[in-house]
Amino acid sequence: MDQAGMATAIEVPLSIAPMMDRTDRHYRYMMRQITRHTLLYTEMVTAQAILHGDRDHLLGFTPSESPLVLQVGGDNPQMLAISARAAADFGYDAINLNVGCPSDRVRSGNFGACLMAQPDRVAEGVAAMMAASPLPVSVKHRIGIDDRDRYEDMANFVGTVAQTGCRHFTVHARKAWLQGLSPKDNRTVPPLRYGDVHRLKQDFPHLWIEINGGLTRLDQVRDQLGQVDGVMIGRAAYDNPYLFSEVDQSFFAANETALSRQQVAEAMLPYIDHWVRQGLKLNKITRHMLMLFAGQPGSRLWKQTLTEESCRPGAGVDVVRQALTAVQHQGEIQAQLGSLV
Repeated sequence: MDQAGMATAIEVPLSIAPMMDRTDRHYRYMMRQITRHTLLYTEMVTAQAILHGDRDHLLGFTPSESPLVLQVGGDNPQMLAISARAAADFGYDAINLNVGCPSDRVRSGNFGACLMAQPDRVAEGVAAMMAASPLPVSVKHRIGIDDRDRYEDMANFVGTVAQTGCRHFTVHARKAWLQGLSPKDNRTVPPLRYGDVHRLKQDFPHLWIEINGGLTRLDQVRDQLGQVDGVMIGRAAYDNPYLFSEVDQSFFAANETALSRQQVAEAMLPYIDHWVRQGLKLNKITRHMLMLFAGQPGSRLWKQTLTEESCRPGAGVDVVRQALTAVQHQGEIQAQLGSLV
């Protein structure tokens, strides 16, 4: 426990959000070539899957992905406790409970955003997780759901859960409509209410409050860090992964020089070769690399080559080298045209 009597938390200024079908181990390995210090999260894994499924497949990761948080979904304290013990056994740095996902499938299992209406249930689950392992436990939630969207509702939720000793709360600054909006629409349609998250930090100064939602630029991160403790970036981290090349020096006071985009791709080659030799299809990895050259000359050729060639039988690292050659050639053409102006 720290001096405030709270359980420890991973206190870093910037993280990448857990995203289904996005933040798998291959994406995370690529991001570690770009940023060494940003906190990474897994996709959400249900506590039931951890209990009954193939844990090596569900929870396995490469040590270089750390610091890494396992995000779980569930409402059963016993299952959540088992998940926390598994996370510790596998070497995760922390575990996070999803109280923000609005999908019908998640809601039918009584976890995700619908649990904001059951703060005592969430507190019971968090307490079980904290008792089951030494890992820091955090909660990712919305500012509200449906008609329970007053600031007071969120403050009551956080206050109730914080009584367990949980210190770290990541707040998606949009409410979730559990009826009538798809998960995709719930990421964009409800208005952002950053002020509610800022107020939460003011009212709970002893907690680590992290803000999430609609943040796509590093200058926005700097602005938010004047109001809250941490910032979580979601879709922009996938659509423009090289955005994070400046992060280690700007937010973590690191001295390492960032790899270039080409160096990132080259650093992936041994990793890709390993997994392809294990029988993994190349596109399971390269699909996460499509936006590496976003906004750069040759980006279209890069994406086209990886998309078309990675699906072919026997595709391996030569496809990535071919795509890199196309990017380099396009860059040389652009440079020559620029010198003529």
